[in-house]
Amino acid sequence: MDAIEERKVYRLVLTGGPCGGKTTGQSRLCTFFENLGWKVFRVPETATILLSGGIKFADLVAEEVYKFQENLLRTMIQIENTYFELGRTSNKNCLIICDRGFMDASAYISKEKWDRMMRSNNWNPVELRDNRYNQIIHMVSAANGAEQFYATEEHSCRSEGVTLARELDYKAASAWIGHPYFDVIDNSTDFENKVNRMIECVCQKLGIDIGDRLSITSRKVKFLVSGPMPPDTSFPAFQDFEVVHHYLQCAGPRVQARLRKRGQNGRWSYIHTIRRPQQHGQSIEVRTQLSHRDYLNMLTQQDDAHFTIYKKRRCFLVNNQYFQMDIYKDPSHPRCKGLILLETYTSLTGDKLKAILPKFLNIVKEVTGQPDYSMFNLSLREDWNNTKKFCYSLHGKNTCCHRTVDSTNTNTTSTTTPTIATATATTDTGVDKADEDIGATTE
Repeated sequence: MDAIEERKVYRLVLTGGPCGGKTTGQSRLCTFFENLGWKVFRVPETATILLSGGIKFADLVAEEVYKFQENLLRTMIQIENTYFELGRTSNKNCLIICDRGFMDASAYISKEKWDRMMRSNNWNPVELRDNRYNQIIHMVSAANGAEQFYATEEHSCRSEGVTLARELDYKAASAWIGHPYFDVIDNSTDFENKVNRMIECVCQKLGIDIGDRLSITSRKVKFLVSGPMPPDTSFPAFQDFEVVHHYLQCAGPRVQARLRKRGQNGRWSYIHTIRRPQQHGQSIEVRTQLSHRDYLNMLTQQDDAHFTIYKKRRCFLVNNQYFQMDIYKDPSHPRCKGLILLETYTSLTGDKLKAILPKFLNIVKEVTGQPDYSMFNLSLREDWNNTKKFCYSLHGKNTCCHRTVDSTNTNTTSTTTPTIATATATTDTGVDKADEDIGATTE
């Protein structure tokens, strides 16, 4: 019974623009996880199934397009549910790879018609985007950054030119903005490393130690942002969410557990996260999706040593890069006043990293791994100078210990407030990489 309870069923959407490597990536991902002893199901792309029957968008009138998309989604849900049910009854860990997912259809229909479709079918976008799938990976089209490799000859359903392919790539990525675990795999490396980065990204989210089998270069980085916030019109397409974090009581000082509630318009998803140290200096996060009832039950374990953290989270794409920006809200500790933090996942450094950052934001500095900006430390009720709970890292010599203060310095304001607190805004970025500071992770 214990072995069955520990089994994982991981629902992954692999999406992307034309000629992005989705088909090859799916095959490689399947082989990789089968070699780990997992059962892998591959859910076929519903649109390809239907279009292979002779349907051509160019021949459809507006209302026919609407009904086609509506029936496509109904069919997709039923096909996916078949595989999801098989995954739940499997006696092995199970990876279910969906060739595109529910939200991809929104890239091919106007917002007004999409909203009408959601209402008429009583479909909840938060449930069908955030809760239905564990992770979304977007493989960027070769038409965007690797044009010399873009081709249509070997794909019977592909006829897009480079310009149209770029537009479709952006629409496909934008459709998933807001999913809590959305990763964009660009063309900054050769194709072999692009596929490896995709596989490594899935392994990271699952907490699987892959050692040196893949080249691991990407990491999550975090930046302090100063206000005032620019107007909404300065941003590209974005999704805003309300996010609430509760830290839970833990058995040991080197383990952290927290609950996250994230939602829009009164619709919520719930995640339980446990972070603990592992061997080889790595720490792994294990995330479990919860029902509302389970969430309420686990709230009884809340750790009174921590404030509840309230944020507004804005998700958007810039320069083919996916960003999350957390704006801390009251009620919270005064050290969080005006705090805005920006995060992204990238292998770039130095000037190349700076070049991809949003130009419309006033970015003060990079604060990746700095414990003063960890959500765990920011939520502590006690003064940092008078607590043994301040956490520097989950590994190394300084794990969770009393904050060190220079006795020769009489100015101790930095022990209760982030060192950049004079800025009117900052963001706590999630760090999934094992070699980052524990508190640098966000949900």
